[in-house]
Amino acid sequence: MACAVAMVCTVLLGTQWGDEGKGKITDLLSRDHDAVVRFQGGNNAGHTIVVGGVKFKLHLVPSGVIRGGIASVIGDGCVVDPWVLEKELRDLELRGISTANVVLSDRAHLIMPYHRELDRVQETSRAGSSKVGTTGRGIGPCYQDKMGRTGIRASDLRYPPLLEEKVRKGCRDAAAICGALGSPVTFDPAVILRELHELGEVLVPRVRDAPALLNDMMDKGARVLLEGAQGTFLDIDRGTYPFVTSSSCSTGNASAGSGIGPSWFERVIGVVKAYTTRVGEGPFPTELTDHVGEMMRDVGCEFGTTTNRPRRCGWLDLVLVRSSVKWNSIDDLALTKTDVLSSLKEVLVCTEYSIPREAAERCGLPTVIRDFPSHLELLKECRPVYRKLKGWGELSKEEWEACRAEGTLPPGLDGYVSLIEREVLAAVTLVSYGPGRDETIELGGS
Repeated sequence: MACAVAMVCTVLLGTQWGDEGKGKITDLLSRDHDAVVRFQGGNNAGHTIVVGGVKFKLHLVPSGVIRGGIASVIGDGCVVDPWVLEKELRDLELRGISTANVVLSDRAHLIMPYHRELDRVQETSRAGSSKVGTTGRGIGPCYQDKMGRTGIRASDLRYPPLLEEKVRKGCRDAAAICGALGSPVTFDPAVILRELHELGEVLVPRVRDAPALLNDMMDKGARVLLEGAQGTFLDIDRGTYPFVTSSSCSTGNASAGSGIGPSWFERVIGVVKAYTTRVGEGPFPTELTDHVGEMMRDVGCEFGTTTNRPRRCGWLDLVLVRSSVKWNSIDDLALTKTDVLSSLKEVLVCTEYSIPREAAERCGLPTVIRDFPSHLELLKECRPVYRKLKGWGELSKEEWEACRAEGTLPPGLDGYVSLIEREVLAAVTLVSYGPGRDETIELGGS
């Protein structure tokens, strides 16, 4: 009879439209792990970590790198711009952060300059409301090449003739597409290959068979934290399609994007911002365009880490979070940015949507729904149903620290957390009240 596999992996992902504060929570939890693995996305993600008042912004390197002594693995499911990665590694070293343990999966796909240009041209060619709001980093076109089986992987850097063949073909194909979209452009494969050769001298020593490395570590008792990018509702399959990213941000893809079998997973943590934000285009049922939304943006510093675009802000939407919990088998939640709402005497929370009777009959649904709809046309007709709660007021640094020391929540915030737990059926075990690593109340874990 086979021995049971010891479960040693924690999966951490966003439950909303990204920007939930995953970087901070990953950094906090990395203290209990031997490796942190990014399993999808590319430098369209931005994870911010604050330690001792010093801010670090990461785009490709896993957030565990700041703590040190931990393997930081860029996994199979990521797309990696080698120019951006080399700069990020160099900048970290200049700031005193060792990157000696940063590993790049040999199966990760590489973003080329022509992918970035294709991204720009494709977005420009989309008319008005059909614009996706892409970051322009080449993520989508790189994933397109991956799925079209013409992509360049990190391991190709070791095989110059093959690399040259793929780069030349990529340049030709991209130029043809750009021309067809009305933006003629040419790419010089010789320049790209020369720069890749130079980058390869820095990156190739880091290129490893990541699944083999990670499984060997776990066989020896290591614990692994799998770090997701973006958020559940930017997921290519279950997000607000087509206003989504080009990869799957779900627990299921944590296995596919890391090379770690799902039987190793013991805990899934969902990160929830105390209110809701999104960047770019797409529907947003609880969006606020009044002074409260502006307050959330200003106090919460809601500007994209990668693009610096202002984020759209609104009340907490538990229809989103409830569906995230179900789809991702989330065990417990980390609630972030609770301090941003401290100035409000009352807060609203969306617990369900109402839809017109005609829309309900067309889709075979009741007029009040508690699960996130799959089609944008239906979502456009959804109206949030709110619960009103008492706020928790402004707390001094000393009052927050007292709550942290006791592992308790201030009055008002405890009711907010209780409502979340009842509505989505997952325990809130971490509550963040500031950007710093130590500005977190731990309420126990699953």
